[in-house]
Amino acid sequence: MSPELERLIQLQHLESTMAEARARIAAHPQRLADADARLDEAQRLVDEASQRLKDSQDARRSLEKDAAVFQGRLTKFKDQLSSVKTNREYTAMQHEIETAQKDLGAAEEKVLERMMESDQLTADIKKAETERAARRKAIEAEKAEMNEDLQAATRQLTEKTAARDALVKAMPAQTVALFDQVARVRKGVALSAATLDGLCSQCHVRLRPPVFQQVRMNDHIVQCDSCQRIMYYVPPPPPIEHPVTHAP
Repeated sequence: MSPELERLIQLQHLESTMAEARARIAAHPQRLADADARLDEAQRLVDEASQRLKDSQDARRSLEKDAAVFQGRLTKFKDQLSSVKTNREYTAMQHEIETAQKDLGAAEEKVLERMMESDQLTADIKKAETERAARRKAIEAEKAEMNEDLQAATRQLTEKTAARDALVKAMPAQTVALFDQVARVRKGVALSAATLDGLCSQCHVRLRPPVFQQVRMNDHIVQCDSCQRIMYYVPPPPPIEHPVTHAP
């Protein structure tokens, strides 16, 4: 293979590695934001469970106040019962007592329901807090890995950029200009290997036989007629020769 093609292949490799590093660097803020969003979701579940408990406790206190009112009314009616003088007054007072007892029983039943609900909501909060703690730990580890990856990508970009600059200086300006022109049009991929059966591995269009023959020689720049990428050919490895064994 000609030194010019070898340098172009090396340049393409450097460009692809640099593009990958840039993509990792560019994606870092969003990856952090996504991790924070997952932690915020865990916190939201804790907050919602805590709010449900507060609402239940507020409702229970309101019911307890109602129960206290009904209890006071029942006590008052019972105290007044001994002072009634007629059967009619006695019957009316008994009716008031029964009504107060029903109201008190209903309120106390609702208070009991709220107490049981509070127990369940307290358990829900503990579960949500446990899940939040586990998620925070996982996300902190994930962020540490993200930061390591960011540092690695930054180092890689710096190293490969320096290597590219050095390589470009050793190449003819016309060759570099051609590479850059094709790369701009083809999303950073300026080179393509020809397949064994004569296809461009990037656009998958079959090369004309004379063009494929030129590409196989690897001694000068040949471009694909379809996508204009610079072509090169990697010959297949030689077949593995198995040792001949002789029968005894």
